[in-house]
Amino acid sequence: MAGGKGNVMPTIDAQVHAYERDHPGRPWAAVLHGPPEVTGDDMVAAMDAVGVDGAILVSPFTMYRYDASYAIEVRAKHPGRFALVKPVDPSDPAVGDTIADWASTPGAVGIRIMMRGDVPADPADPGINRVLAAAARHSLPVNLLAYGRLAQVAALATRNPDTRLVIDHLGLPQPFEPPPPAQPWADLPKLLALARHDNVVVKVTGACTLSHEPFPYRDIWDPLGRIFDAFGLDRCMWGTDWTRAVALLSYREGVEAFRVSDRLSDGDRATLMGGTAQRVYGWAPSRG
Repeated sequence: MAGGKGNVMPTIDAQVHAYERDHPGRPWAAVLHGPPEVTGDDMVAAMDAVGVDGAILVSPFTMYRYDASYAIEVRAKHPGRFALVKPVDPSDPAVGDTIADWASTPGAVGIRIMMRGDVPADPADPGINRVLAAAARHSLPVNLLAYGRLAQVAALATRNPDTRLVIDHLGLPQPFEPPPPAQPWADLPKLLALARHDNVVVKVTGACTLSHEPFPYRDIWDPLGRIFDAFGLDRCMWGTDWTRAVALLSYREGVEAFRVSDRLSDGDRATLMGGTAQRVYGWAPSRG
């Protein structure tokens, strides 16, 4: 799987985060569960240790809100290893200009909306639809943290058929520390209902944190199988959501659980662990 050479599909983690320690030059807005810092160098070392070729580096909203400057610095230092996703503010009247600027940023492959808090739940909200329209103009997929709002996502997908919507973390609430939810798959039918929208893609990120079993987390595979059957593997992409998951499993376990499973053929694994991300984001890693 690893290597990205010849005809071998590269392994791409569909969501990771990197951040510095809190300091006055780039202060945190709040504290994200995890280590005091996970630098770009730290993330590359973790990926190298398990043969992950590249990752979609999502600027962490908890700490940096709409400032993606650290992610940009990391990508500049490791240009072949990371592509970038930035959160945007749908309440900002100038968000279209922000998206246009982001589209011209080296390494930028997508944007993100954190659908919670003050973000309206109305599918007709002009701010959200402004973001989705601008993203379509610039061919940027829109990543949606949308647990509890999957019905809203369905309406947005209908309103914006030319915008690719990427559902973060299976569209399900995921824990920051043990134990996992008692019924972690309770909203699975709402996710499966989105499969009829051709412009919706699912990030199978953080799935291992929903398991009630130790590695290799065998109890996640029946519900994941339902997702794969509904969407097709060409609309599903694996990832770890590192570093949010650090209290529940190691990075190696988040990777190897998908490599050792007998529920995936080699071709399935190549699609899920790299092929779909490469196609959706239009990016492939390079170690050169």
